[in-house]
Amino acid sequence: MSTLRSKTTSFPAHLLFLVLAPGLAAAVYALSLGPVRAAADDARRPSPIMSWRGADWLEREGRHEEQRPEEILRAMGLRDGDVVADIGCGTGYFTRRMARAVAPGGRVYAVDVQPEMIERLETGLAEAGLTNVVPLRGENDDPKLPPGSLDWILLVDVYHEFQQPRAMLARIREALRTSGKVALVEYRLEGTSALHIREEHRMSPEQVLSEWQPAGYSLVALHEFLPTQHLFIFEKARDR
Repeated sequence: MSTLRSKTTSFPAHLLFLVLAPGLAAAVYALSLGPVRAAADDARRPSPIMSWRGADWLEREGRHEEQRPEEILRAMGLRDGDVVADIGCGTGYFTRRMARAVAPGGRVYAVDVQPEMIERLETGLAEAGLTNVVPLRGENDDPKLPPGSLDWILLVDVYHEFQQPRAMLARIREALRTSGKVALVEYRLEGTSALHIREEHRMSPEQVLSEWQPAGYSLVALHEFLPTQHLFIFEKARDR
C-alpha cells in the first residue's frame, strides 16, 4: 500500500482513520457502521455530463501534476495481462496510460457515451500506436462491458455525472471478476482543496459510500495523496 498524505484540517474527523490506516480501517468501518445511507436532505443529483466540446480540458497542461496518473495506476497495481476498463474515458488521457501498463498481454475497454469523445480517443490511440484498446459506446444505464471479465475498472471525474447511477453500479459490478476492483476518483466536496471545481462536480466520502455500499461494494481503501481528489478502492461485497 502506498504512503498516504492528507490535509487533516479539511478531512472529516470521523473518516480520518481511513487515511491513516486504510486497509484495517475499511474493515472496521464496514463492520461498525454497516452501509452508510445519506440523510433525506443530503440527496445528490447527478451533474450534467461535460460536453465533448470541452474535450481539450481533458488534455490540459497541468493535469499531470494535479491528478498524478502514474501514482493512481501504481495504487491499482496494474500488470501485464490485466483486463481493465476506463469508464468515461473521454479523450483517453488515462486509457493510454492503462494500455501501456497492461501491455503486451492485457486489454483496455474504453467507454464513453459521447461518440465525439470516442472519435478523439481513437485518434489519440492511433497517434500513440496503441492497439490493445477496445473503444465502446456506452449508454446512460449500461457501459456495455463483458460480464465477469474485468480485473479493474477506473472512473475518473465521471461517476458524479452518471444520470442513472444505480443501474450503472449494477452493471459495473456484473462486469467485475470475483477478485475485481474499482478505482474511483472524485474531487473533494469538503474542505478547500477543490474550490476551483463547481460544487456539483465534487463528492464527499459520505456521499460516495452512501451510494456504493448499498449497491454491493465494500471499501478497500481511501487514498488521499492527490492534491484535490479522493481515490476510493472498492471490491464486491462478500455477502452479496
